[in-house]
Amino acid sequence: MLPAPQAELFDPRYHRRQRTIQGEALGRGSTYFVRVENHACVLRHYQRGGLVSKFLSDQYWWTGIEQTRAWREWRLLKELSENGLPVPQPVAAHVVKTGFYYRADLMTLRLTASKSLTDHLRKKDLSIEQWRTLGRTVRAFHNAGVYHADLNAHNVMLTEAGDVYLIDFDKGEIRAAASDWQQANIDRFQRSLQKLSSQISPFHYSAIVWQQFLQGYNQ
Repeated sequence: MLPAPQAELFDPRYHRRQRTIQGEALGRGSTYFVRVENHACVLRHYQRGGLVSKFLSDQYWWTGIEQTRAWREWRLLKELSENGLPVPQPVAAHVVKTGFYYRADLMTLRLTASKSLTDHLRKKDLSIEQWRTLGRTVRAFHNAGVYHADLNAHNVMLTEAGDVYLIDFDKGEIRAAASDWQQANIDRFQRSLQKLSSQISPFHYSAIVWQQFLQGYNQ
């Protein structure tokens, strides 16, 4: 964690000038892989989706610093990391208020030697034990009352060492454990796998391996 990060560290143009950008992932908004004080980091700018993005692409209504998306995600990641759950370690959050709105960025440590579950399944199967490990990992989050607002195959990271991490906790929170939201979380994850399976070929997913995930989850 950076005790007093400078605003320029959250500006991709600064990193381009310093030649500290190591990669980039394009999605709804750009995510940059940058080098900060000899640490490999991920820099993500908060970007809206849906119809409202046509009018306010990256602006959010200001209701106080502690209610900003960057601050809430940074604080949640810090708590989860300190409790031993497999999430990226938060480095710094950045919020700029302009009038009634704000823009925000989040920086986390980059997971080394890792790829998303989506990228992995494009190329090869997971083993039965890997599916079960994935199920046990999601269960560990649920047992801790952790709600992930967008649990999908893109937000599950697998390391070469066989570890499973969850990323992107925007709008996530700690809730009282309850079967309704936990099941909805699992259903969302399953739908993401089914959708990718219908869109990508090859994509190594089937109803059979899903049962291995559930077996791990229910252990």
